[in-house]
Amino acid sequence: MKVVPYKLQLSLPNFIFMVFFATKYKRVRSMPKASEIKKNAAVELNGKTYIVKDINKMTPSGRAGASLYRMRLYEVGTGAKADESFKADEMLNLVDFHRNKVSFSYVDGDEYVFMDDEDYSSYSLNSETISEELPFITENTKGLQILLVEEKPVGIELPASVDLIITETDPSIKGASASARSKPATLTTGLVVQVPEYIASGEKIKVNTAESKFMGRADP
Repeated sequence: MKVVPYKLQLSLPNFIFMVFFATKYKRVRSMPKASEIKKNAAVELNGKTYIVKDINKMTPSGRAGASLYRMRLYEVGTGAKADESFKADEMLNLVDFHRNKVSFSYVDGDEYVFMDDEDYSSYSLNSETISEELPFITENTKGLQILLVEEKPVGIELPASVDLIITETDPSIKGASASARSKPATLTTGLVVQVPEYIASGEKIKVNTAESKFMGRADP
């Protein structure tokens, strides 16, 4: 007996439905533990998508009790804030998102506008949404990436370091070594960091964005 292979015939409406179904129900790509979640991750809670803006690990005193991870969340679309705590081994739904390389363009009221480096699309983010990133961003900042969830801009990812110019600090001390005492320095964005005493106003320095720390002089 000859077996004739069956050919699946898909009408256009059925094909569109299958694509929609796959897109809709494969948004959530994995379920990591709360202890594995990183800042700027997109998670799904109670049917809503949130961006993780901050994470604090709370360890109980003594041996009793497990660590808790308290997360500050912003809802995608509305910007509504939420604070949630999770056990270290609690599983969370991680939502797919992608990054586009962008450059800061201009400010329009409370909105900060960024331009896509490839197709020149513009994305707007409210100043409150990116308040923690703004002290590191100028028109010359390189390596910025916008985070998109369901094609909506939800945040900015900073590079590991940025170059900023010192606008105000105490006069430099000649002969001071790298191991000498530090002093506060105000940068062009208003950010204040500690710098060695030999650093002067007007100098361009490299700043670690994760810890807001001086790393060294930047290339002119």
